[in-house]
Amino acid sequence: METVAKVGIKKEKGFLYFVDKQGDISAAVMARGGGKAKKGSKKVAKVGVKKEKGYLYFVDKKGNISRAKMARGGRKKKKK
Repeated sequence: METVAKVGIKKEKGFLYFVDKQGDISAAVMARGGGKAKKGSKKVAKVGVKKEKGYLYFVDKKGNISRAKMARGGRKKKKK
C-alpha cells in the first residue's frame, strides 16, 4: 500500500468514501438495515489523481488517497 495524494479529509459516519472516475474523493450515503439509500453521491475533495491500470485506489483511515496492487490470478475453479 502506498499513499498517492495527501488530502486529510474528515470522514463522517454513515458515508462511504471512494475515489471516483475523475480521481476525486466522493461520498455516498450507506444503506443500513434494509432502508432505501439516497441515490447519487457528492464530491468531497477535488484531487484529480491519474489512475494506473492494475491498482485499487481507495480513501485510507487518515483521509488520504492510497493504492494497492490488485490481486490477479488466484486458484483455478474446479469443473463439475
